[in-house]
Amino acid sequence: MALRFEPTTIPEVIKVTTDFYRDPRGLFCELYRSPEFKHAGIEHALMQTDYSVSLKNVIRGLHYQLNPMAQAKIVSVVAGVIFDVAVDLRKGAPTYGRWTAVELKPDDACMLFIPEGFAHGFCTLSDEARIIYHCSQVYSKEHERGIRWDDPQIGIQWPVDKPLLSKKDAQLPLLAKTENNFVFISQ
Repeated sequence: MALRFEPTTIPEVIKVTTDFYRDPRGLFCELYRSPEFKHAGIEHALMQTDYSVSLKNVIRGLHYQLNPMAQAKIVSVVAGVIFDVAVDLRKGAPTYGRWTAVELKPDDACMLFIPEGFAHGFCTLSDEARIIYHCSQVYSKEHERGIRWDDPQIGIQWPVDKPLLSKKDAQLPLLAKTENNFVFISQ
């Protein structure tokens, strides 16, 4: 099986595609293989796996954790369809404040790798979506932060007019008012 790694419009956010095989019993695919991720420059230990179910028009995010508890994520969808978004929060980065998005659905056998220093959110496009996140760090309430989903400075073009939001997500601050300790390091 082969994993393929394709940079998005923000090169550090990577679309990962895998082969999947169907036969009369069902299907099989590999979602993660450490040597192939390392060969693609993604060297993160996976510390926590989360599972989420969201209904149509739900927007979750934009969430992140401050250093030293920043999380890289590998996001995949096992049922349904989502519009998955990453926003660059690395001060000094040429793409600071910019967003990129990928539509994730199981039939495409693709995932999105989002490194530390990015906020993450998604919108459910199907009646229901089931999402798995593999995270490089454990959840830390103390380090949890977020940005408003509709921040005009970021300008995400969400594919929904009237989203369903949690009370917490609806009250998140704008990017200009958020706490952020990420710094871009040129390579």
